Amino acid sequence: MSEATPRYRILFAASEAWPLIKTGGLADVAGALPAALKARHHDIRLLLPAYPEAREGLAQPRAGGRFQLGGYAVELLRGKLPGTRVPVWLVDCPALFARPGNPYLGPDGRPWPDNAQRFALFSRVAAHLAGGASPWRWRPEILHCHDWQTGLAPALLADDAERPASVFTIHNLAYQGRFSYATFAALGLPEALWSHEALEFHGDMAFIKGGLAFAHRINTVSPGYAREILTPDFGCGLDGLLRHRKARLSGILNGIDTRVWDPARDPHIAAPFSARRLAARSANKVALQKALGLKVDDRVLLAGNVGRMVAQKGIDLLCEVLPAMMERGMQLVVLGSGEAHFEARLQQLARRYPGRVAVRIGYSEAMAHRIEAACDLFLMPSRFEPCGLNQMYSLRYGALPLVHRVGGLADTVFERGEDSDNGFVFPRPLAADMLAALDRALALWARPAAWRRRQRNAMRADHSWRHSAMEYEALYARALADRRADRSAMEPAGGGKTVLAPETG
Repeated sequence: MSEATPRYRILFAASEAWPLIKTGGLADVAGALPAALKARHHDIRLLLPAYPEAREGLAQPRAGGRFQLGGYAVELLRGKLPGTRVPVWLVDCPALFARPGNPYLGPDGRPWPDNAQRFALFSRVAAHLAGGASPWRWRPEILHCHDWQTGLAPALLADDAERPASVFTIHNLAYQGRFSYATFAALGLPEALWSHEALEFHGDMAFIKGGLAFAHRINTVSPGYAREILTPDFGCGLDGLLRHRKARLSGILNGIDTRVWDPARDPHIAAPFSARRLAARSANKVALQKALGLKVDDRVLLAGNVGRMVAQKGIDLLCEVLPAMMERGMQLVVLGSGEAHFEARLQQLARRYPGRVAVRIGYSEAMAHRIEAACDLFLMPSRFEPCGLNQMYSLRYGALPLVHRVGGLADTVFERGEDSDNGFVFPRPLAADMLAALDRALALWARPAAWRRRQRNAMRADHSWRHSAMEYEALYARALADRRADRSAMEPAGGGKTVLAPETG
C-alpha cells in the first residue's frame, strides 16, 4: 500500500467465515477479504457469532468484554482467524448460538425458529461496538455488513450522529430475513423502523432492508448482478428500493483465495500442475475416475459440478441434459446436497449410467479440489448467480467452465469466438441452450491443441483478492464521503452497559 492510501479501521460483520464456519460463498469471502485488507495494512476486526465450530477453531480464545444487550448477556471472545493475522471477535451468547450444525437450519432442515432473535442480537452487537456510545477504545471508521443476518446494524445506527460509515454487501438478494410484525414487536425495535421506507416489506419485516435503506454504500459481489437486481426479474421485490438508491449501489467481483486454490501446491490433489505443465494434469483425472468408479479413460470428456442441489443452481437443467451427455460419450461427477428430490434424481441417474456418472451427496472440501483438478469441463447452469466462486476455481485449475450468461458468471467466463475465450457460455436457462454449449465444448475437445490454448487462457486469469481489496478501499472512501455529506446533528443512540474492561485492540 502506498503512503497516499488511507489505512482504515474496519469492523467486518458476517454470519460465517472460512475456516471457522461455512455453508456457502459468504464464508469464503468473509475469510479471505479481511486477510487481503489486513495484508494492505488496514486495522480490521472480523465479528462472528460464537457457534461451537467457530469457538473450537479459534486458537486460545481470550475474554474481550461482557455486556447486556437486547435482553441477553453477551461475552466477546477474541482470537485470530486461523492461518491469518486477522483478529476475530466471537459474539458468545449460548442461548442463541451454542448449537451445532448448520448456523441457520435445525436438524429438520428448517430455519431455527429463533433466527430473528439470534441475528437481531448479532446486529445489535455490531451496532453497539461501532456506535458513538460504545465504551470500547477501538472504534471502527467503517462498519462492513454482509447479507440479511447483519442488516439491522445500519438501521440501528441511523440516528447516531457519531456512527461510522457503513457498507452493506448483498451476497444473495433472495435471502431477505423476513419475519412477521409480531416478531418485529417482540424484538423491541424502534417503532419508527416499521415503515415502507425502513424495514416493513409487504406486511412483514425484512432484515435485509435495514442494510439496503440505511447503509451509506451498498454493493453486490459482481458488476453484472448489481445491474440485474435493478430489474423485476432479479430484484426479488426490492428492485424499486434499489433503483431509488442506485447512486449508492455498485458491484465488486469477489476474489478467490489463491493460497488455498493453487493447482501447483494443492495438497488435496493427486498431481500438481500449472499452465506451463498441463500434461501433469491428466494424472488427477485418472485418480478421480478410479476413486469414484468411473471407467478410466483419459480421452473421454469428464464434466463436473459442485454446489447446492437447488433450482437456483440449474440442477434441473443438468438432470434434463444428462441423458444427452451420456449419448455423446461424456462422463459426469456431481458433489453437493440440497433438495431431496434433486438428490434422489441424480442418484437414480447414477444407477442408470454406472461407470459414467458418479454422485456424492454432501460436501467435502478435499473432493471439491480433486474434482476441479480432474474435470475437463465444469458445469454451472445457474438461473441467477450473484458472483459464483466455483467458476473462478475452475478457471484457475483448467477445468473450462460452461455457464449460463448471468451475474458474476457473465463477468468472468467468455466465449466470443476470440483468442481470449476461456470457457463456454449459453444465453438462456434452457436445456436446449445448455446442450448447444456442450456440443461446442465437444467440438473443441476434438481439437486438443485448441482445447489446451483455452485452458491456458483460463489459468492465466488473476482472480486473487488483491484487485478486489483495492476496489473495496475505494468503496470505503466513498462511504466515508457519504457519511460526511449525510451527517446529522442528532444525539447519539444509547448502547449496552459494559461490566468488564473494554477491548483495547
